[in-house]
Amino acid sequence: MIAVFEKTPLRDDESFFIGIYHDDLEKSNWHYHNNYEISFITEGSGKRIVADSIEDFQPGDLVFIGKNLPHVWIADRESSVVPRTLESVFLQFTSDILYPQLLGLPEFKNVARALTLSERGLQITGETLNEISKWMLQMPYMEGFERFIHFYMILDIIGKSVHWKPLASKEYMKTRFTPGNKRVAKIHEYLMNNYKYDIDLKQLAEIINMTENALCRFFKSNTGMTLFEYLNRIKTDFARKLLMNNDLSVLEVCLDSGYNNLSHFNKQFKKNTGLSPSEYRKKFTDLL
Repeated sequence: MIAVFEKTPLRDDESFFIGIYHDDLEKSNWHYHNNYEISFITEGSGKRIVADSIEDFQPGDLVFIGKNLPHVWIADRESSVVPRTLESVFLQFTSDILYPQLLGLPEFKNVARALTLSERGLQITGETLNEISKWMLQMPYMEGFERFIHFYMILDIIGKSVHWKPLASKEYMKTRFTPGNKRVAKIHEYLMNNYKYDIDLKQLAEIINMTENALCRFFKSNTGMTLFEYLNRIKTDFARKLLMNNDLSVLEVCLDSGYNNLSHFNKQFKKNTGLSPSEYRKKFTDLL
């Protein structure tokens, strides 16, 4: 993903990151990470995908995404603006600053609730949107303790609010990827974040401290699939979501899903779903 931050990366005297983020929507990748993320869109429009939620977004869109929820913002193909860019103020933080002793205090019950709600991803709406967006726009220019206090104020506001809606479905949460093996989890994360590129087996093997041959044997013995069968599952899963957007041609879905050959895309998609991309799209459209 190509991005430019208008604020320097995390410093030694910072516990979390908040900054202004620019991205080329044409090159945005379906990805996830081990951070919580609050994102307020200030420029750009298109489709926002979080887990199995697919919705339009535009300036003023505010979401709170929990750890390890796949997400991406995709360009509005009908836009005449070139290049199609995304600008947002976004806040990212890890569990490291959410001390259990602190979250157990009665004063922090709303903060703890906000974190729990974020597991499905939230779109913030109504009065809460107005209140939080005001602080989000100011916080990149705050420093030190003032910024830290406002970070917890934002979580407190979300936790006591009723102006939000969950994004990921309950069905998705029941079937989401939850490996018991840390090495399998690392492989899954690598494939999720690099599905658009040629997979470097040597690099992946180094990440989990194995030889390439041992990596392939280990993965198949733990999942019942080869690495590349699993990779095609990831690509197909993303393609299924994209096909629900009728603004995208099948070729555009093919390319956005990490395939560079339409014939190969059609073959892999049918292998994993039992339908061609066009048949899958028609079936979904008929259900609407």
